[in-house]
Amino acid sequence: MYLKGLTLKGFKSFASATSLNFEPGITAIVGPNGSGKSNVVDALAWVMGEQGAKSLRGAKMEDVIFAGTSGRAPLGRAEVSLTIDNTDGVLPIEYTEVTISRTLFRSGGSEYAINGHAARLLDVQELLSDTGMGREMHVIVGQGQLDQILQATPEIRRGFIEEAAGVLKHRRRKDKAVRKLESTQANLARLTDLIAEIRRQLKPLGRQAAVARKAATVQAELRDAKARLLADDLTQARLALAGDHAAELELQARKHAAEAELTAAREAEQAAELALDELKPRLAAAQENWYALAALAERVTSTQQVAAERMRHGDAQPATTNGRDPDALEHEAVRIAEQEAELAEQVAAAEQALAAATSRREEAEQAEDAEARSYAAQLRAVADRREGLAKLTGQVNSLQSRLQTFGEEEARLQARLAEALARAEDAEHQYALLEMRLGGVSDGELGLDERYESAAAAQAAVSEEISALRSREQDAERLCATLAARIDALKLGLQRRDASGALLAGELADGLLGSLSGMVKVDPAWQQAVSAALGTATEALVVTDLVTALDTFDRLKTEDLGRAGLLLGDAPGQNPAEWPELPDGIGWAVDAIQADPRIVPGLWQLLDKVALVPDLEAARALVSALPQVRAATAEGDLVTSWFASGGSSAQPSVIEVQARIDEAQTQFDAARHETEQIRFALSAANERLRQAEQQTAIAAEQLNESDAQMSALTEQLSTLGQAGRGARADAARLQAAIEQAGRNQASNREKLAELEDRLAAAGSEHDLAEPDAAQRDRLAGLARQARETEMQARLALRTAEERARSLAGRADSLHRAAQAERLARQQAQARADQLRREAAAAGAVFQGAQWLAARVQLAKAAAGAERQAVEVARQEAEAALGHHRAAARASAKQLETLVEGEHRDQMARIELTMQLERLTERALTELGLEADVLVDEYGPDQLIPVLVNPDGSAIDPEDDDLPEPVPFVRAKQEARLRAAQRNLDALGKVNPLALEEFEAMNERHQFLAEQLDDLKKTRKDLLDIIDQVDKRVQEVFAAAYDDVAKTFSEVFGRLFPGGEGRLVLTDPSDMLATGIEVEARPAGKKIRRLSLLSGGERSLVAVGFLISLFIARPSPFYILDEVEAALDDINLSRLLSIYEELRENSQLLVITHQKRTMEIADALYGVTMRGDGVSTVISQRLGER
Repeated sequence: MYLKGLTLKGFKSFASATSLNFEPGITAIVGPNGSGKSNVVDALAWVMGEQGAKSLRGAKMEDVIFAGTSGRAPLGRAEVSLTIDNTDGVLPIEYTEVTISRTLFRSGGSEYAINGHAARLLDVQELLSDTGMGREMHVIVGQGQLDQILQATPEIRRGFIEEAAGVLKHRRRKDKAVRKLESTQANLARLTDLIAEIRRQLKPLGRQAAVARKAATVQAELRDAKARLLADDLTQARLALAGDHAAELELQARKHAAEAELTAAREAEQAAELALDELKPRLAAAQENWYALAALAERVTSTQQVAAERMRHGDAQPATTNGRDPDALEHEAVRIAEQEAELAEQVAAAEQALAAATSRREEAEQAEDAEARSYAAQLRAVADRREGLAKLTGQVNSLQSRLQTFGEEEARLQARLAEALARAEDAEHQYALLEMRLGGVSDGELGLDERYESAAAAQAAVSEEISALRSREQDAERLCATLAARIDALKLGLQRRDASGALLAGELADGLLGSLSGMVKVDPAWQQAVSAALGTATEALVVTDLVTALDTFDRLKTEDLGRAGLLLGDAPGQNPAEWPELPDGIGWAVDAIQADPRIVPGLWQLLDKVALVPDLEAARALVSALPQVRAATAEGDLVTSWFASGGSSAQPSVIEVQARIDEAQTQFDAARHETEQIRFALSAANERLRQAEQQTAIAAEQLNESDAQMSALTEQLSTLGQAGRGARADAARLQAAIEQAGRNQASNREKLAELEDRLAAAGSEHDLAEPDAAQRDRLAGLARQARETEMQARLALRTAEERARSLAGRADSLHRAAQAERLARQQAQARADQLRREAAAAGAVFQGAQWLAARVQLAKAAAGAERQAVEVARQEAEAALGHHRAAARASAKQLETLVEGEHRDQMARIELTMQLERLTERALTELGLEADVLVDEYGPDQLIPVLVNPDGSAIDPEDDDLPEPVPFVRAKQEARLRAAQRNLDALGKVNPLALEEFEAMNERHQFLAEQLDDLKKTRKDLLDIIDQVDKRVQEVFAAAYDDVAKTFSEVFGRLFPGGEGRLVLTDPSDMLATGIEVEARPAGKKIRRLSLLSGGERSLVAVGFLISLFIARPSPFYILDEVEAALDDINLSRLLSIYEELRENSQLLVITHQKRTMEIADALYGVTMRGDGVSTVISQRLGER
């Protein structure tokens, strides 16, 4: 299938009958701007059913009719005929050639025809829909449509894929079903009213029939009894359901009361927890006071021990030293200094030699370069001479001729430019006069435009804000998920499978406080250092006291759980103030830790005199100065005066892992808080978007009304504006041509001057022989020899420098070592004198420490009593908390029981409801009465009229003395039903006239009831059809989207090598309404927003999207109107290669100004406009050129 021909008559600028015959392949339509090329595209869209005047570049549909020119009168109608070759039978019609015609009269009438037979617009649309062409006309790509595709909403882009996939026919089927459903609903309402009217007539007719015949009487008696019994069943069922509803309300009240009790219990539990939390600081303070006094007592005891030790060692030790002799060190330093001076002289000499060699090398290279350039110039001169003076002379003459031609062309273009500018000024003058007349009318339009633009801008801003918030929300949620996974992974690494893990599993035993790593926080910079200092204690558990530790060991042995390290909460503390004073910049490890007060004394013991240093050098210096101090480096090395450990660690310590968990948890809490804030902002933004959409819709409606009022004046302005723009466009094109001619002249003048110089140089030379290369080779050898000499001098310098560097500083170092040794011997003698003085003071310190120890023990006993009292109060608070928790659990269990009872009652109500539905169905099927009508007319609260006498004869309803109605008694009505059934069986077959009328009426009633049921079934069938259509649309669209998305990625890769492009569904969960977003990232760019792309890139992305549709869901033909206008040469080459592939399966009609596009076409159509403003067409097949 392909387009075979197009005939235009009176359509826009084609006033005369114009025919275009097409062939398979690529047909290019070319011509100047404003000649009417795009009118051919408009004609194709119009004849295939386009209904939007704006899509045809007009204000109203009447604009497609030839409006006339200064030399030709306007026409009264426009007619376009399109002939399609249907040899392959793609169109569902039994013709090998199909001609679609459309005619529009200026009076407003419109006609369609298929092969000369009158047709409807719907017939044309259905004929073309199976080929992938529909209302959106994606096979026709007009001017400016590329940017509209990118700026379109995701829902509009979905429409292109739906049209290409042939979904529109399913959409029309659904629309038909919806309209039929609405009609069915109206018929259903009318039929219900008619049945109600017949039902009102059926009852008195039954009484009249009962008077006429006993059989009818018995039937009426039977129906009445059945109706009243059934009405009683309905009433009882409704009463039961109402009673169940009352029970439900009572149960709800009990449940609310239970919930209130549970809330009160939980509040009491929270209050008990608060009371317990208030006691914890007191207990911690009391324990800390006791720990401090215990530490003080320990320090006093230590002081006593130190004083006694110094008293025992009162005699000063002899001042000794094991260092080298200072005089020997000084002598060696003098010898090394003499060697350094000799090496310095060698380095200076080597530097002078290197400088001289470098200078000689540079001179040799300069001479070599000068000779090489001279040799090359001689060779070029010989080549020019050999090329021949005749060739140069011919080139000079050719350029002089071209310069003269360009000058004449520039003069001609200047004349045409002046003419175009005059036409433009005349049209603009007339346009300004008419615009002044329009000014008074358009004042009000300006305000509406501003209001609409403001509302649209506000809507767009809110939409962008929502998009940004949704993106931020997704990023925050992904971050939360990432951090949660990281926390879980780190916690998994902390899970222990040893004895410590067994003790921590489940609820902690009494006295077990937790893991040490979980109760401390270490400065991140010193985590490895503290982990190294603690060693295996990092995996220890914390218990309250020694008794708990021993009980824990018994449990480990009894259950064979393994071994575990325990830190005692009541460990005796130390006083870091008594530790040695550290150098500046170095601190104690205990100062880098934040820990639970209960484990601080134990940590002091574990980190006794552990200092934190940056590196191993600092550790060596510190341990050398203070041997009693242990030094831990930032990289996890531990150095003491008697032991050292270090190296690399294959995995982080428990403390480091716990720190990472805490850090990740902090980040997770921050990310979750940010997510909540974003969701709150998103909710507010959605509300603002709803308001902005309302304001935009109101402004658009008002603007449309104003546009309708201004359309008459705007139409007159359109003609003048088009003429002015055409003249300006001609002027711009001519100006560009003039500028290009000027650039060509300048370029040719430069080339002419160069050729004339070469000609003069070649003409002045005599025959040249080949230049001699001996001098060049000799200088090259000298330069190479100079470079080798320089390299040898450089190596000699580096060797001398390396020897001097190895001895640099050795003499100074030996001088300092000699001075240090003399100072060390002096300090040893001073320390011996100091020891003797300190021994004298140690006795007095020992006596004072004994007195202070007694006082500290008394204060410690008082603090212990206070701690015990607070501990008792804490245990009482914990007991109260346990009581309230038990009460809360009991309330929760009671609430759970009530909820289960509520569920059982709901199941019972469902059963009653189903019973009521069955009775309602019986009333409708057996009696033809709705349930409410049956209860109102036959319910147990209604009196029952007496229809027969005691002897069984019918009672005349017209008698004055009628029996009084009797109340309803179920047993009597059941007996009445049985008796009536027996009487009816005994009567046999009867056929009176009254009965016939009654039966006819009853049959009509039943017939209408069946019709009512049929209508209800029809409504259900229509709903099923709609559901099936939705499923079919979803399947077809999903398949088409997958193919188009895959093809778009491939096509984008060809159009943007190295780039990345894809299609994304806005709501993948709703395939019936989801829109489609386009993401594009050219190679080397990180942007994905289409608005940030260049104009050419935007056009190429839109073309790529359309071509993806063409490839994924091919159509027999495509019309492309200047889609490659904004592309450079490289991108045009890529697009044309895709055109070549499309030509194999589809017919392409391309409107273009590009020469390369014309070159690949199979046929060319030229469109031009004569002086009378009428477009004409000429054709040329490429094979004929």
